[in-house]
Amino acid sequence: MNISVAPVENDLSENLIVGLKSEGDSFQLVTNISDDSFLKSVHAAFDTVQASTADLSVTRIVSPADSSKVVIGVGTANELTPNVLRNMAGAAIAASAGLAQVAVTLPAETEDDVVAIAEGSRLAAYDFAAYRKAKKEPVAEVVIRATGDFATALERAEIVATAVNDVRDLVNTAPNYLNPATFADIARKEAEAVGCAVTVYAGQDLVTEKLAGILHVGAGSASAPCLIRVEWNPENAQGFSALVGKGITFDSGGYSLKPSNSMTEMKTDMAGAATLLHTVIAAAKLGVPRRIVAWLCMAENMVSGAAGRPDDVITYRNGKSVEINNTDAEGRLVLADGLIMAVEENPDEVLDMATLTGAQMVALGERTTGVMGTAAQRDAIVAAADAVGEEAWAMPLPAELRKSLDSEVADLQNSGSRWGGMSVAGLFLQEFVGETPWAHIDIAGPSFNRGSAYGYTPKGATGCMLRAVLHYLAA
Repeated sequence: MNISVAPVENDLSENLIVGLKSEGDSFQLVTNISDDSFLKSVHAAFDTVQASTADLSVTRIVSPADSSKVVIGVGTANELTPNVLRNMAGAAIAASAGLAQVAVTLPAETEDDVVAIAEGSRLAAYDFAAYRKAKKEPVAEVVIRATGDFATALERAEIVATAVNDVRDLVNTAPNYLNPATFADIARKEAEAVGCAVTVYAGQDLVTEKLAGILHVGAGSASAPCLIRVEWNPENAQGFSALVGKGITFDSGGYSLKPSNSMTEMKTDMAGAATLLHTVIAAAKLGVPRRIVAWLCMAENMVSGAAGRPDDVITYRNGKSVEINNTDAEGRLVLADGLIMAVEENPDEVLDMATLTGAQMVALGERTTGVMGTAAQRDAIVAAADAVGEEAWAMPLPAELRKSLDSEVADLQNSGSRWGGMSVAGLFLQEFVGETPWAHIDIAGPSFNRGSAYGYTPKGATGCMLRAVLHYLAA
């Protein structure tokens, strides 16, 4: 798909996208086309077919100006914020599959509007077809009719949307094609290509560095675990952020084995690592003037004679011991290694991201990310998510829940109370960050859309929170 920006004009010889904004029992057209005669004909045609104005509903009619063309109307009842435009464009572009060209005539008067429409278009056209025949080809040419020169904004939108789609590709990849080693190969190739430095700790390196969590979780798999360090360090960098991502390329639950209906989709348990990898790559492409180091904690959680057991005790490089009472609470074990390594480099802050708990979905549903940690970082990330149109919510770390992580034989155990389970996991991670400002981002539900596509979000991997974290880092 090629996306371009062109001046607003009354060129009616194109396939067109317009908005249908509900007004009581009627609706108005939302478009920057100004040809009154044409608009009256379009309104009448949509009215005749009783076009729905429900949010993000799509209706397609033959263009009154040219019977070989169509006009695609997308409904909304909302104020036309950039995020509403992003979703409207996404819904309409998804419905444009198979067309050669379409012009988006939704109001695009600011840089934020153009970025939103371009991102929505690129993200909605995504289709993961690695193992099957492709569906209808996405529309080949998208022209955004806008008032102004937005070439730089369009370039930025392309970088960000491509990064989100690259995350989706990794998360959707089948686990027999993606394991810690192949993920490391991808990370090295793609990050080094944009000027990042990459180091992979594997084999004896993990033992030497005393990376106890990654070693324990990865012990049962034929695919060896690793820790990947990716650094973007531009000249005159302003500040230093560390990122830590959970990268479980498949999670069987280990000896605390998942039920079979809970084991499908566990290829997605590396979404945190995938998201932060492409966050750093996008930051490098955009020239974000900040030092960023991502620690990607990669393992496959499997069952074998070599696998770690419940009742095992492991000791981390910082001397803290953990009793394993649930091998299916493995994400926090590998993240602890990454957090320790990150904090040792004295960053200004550390942010971790993980598909960590089913409790996140119980608390917030499947579309809203839970964010915990130091108040300043937590609230700023939620604000960044809101600014770019992602759903996130600040969650507490109640001190009384920490007691449920007490162990009789170690400094703490890896699983505690099921009540407030998302926060309990956050409290476990808090044990490994010391005084460093920190935020924990739980994307268990939002990282994978199990329902139908909506707006610019496809079925399957979503790439959620990349745009939010990138916006936060760039700011």
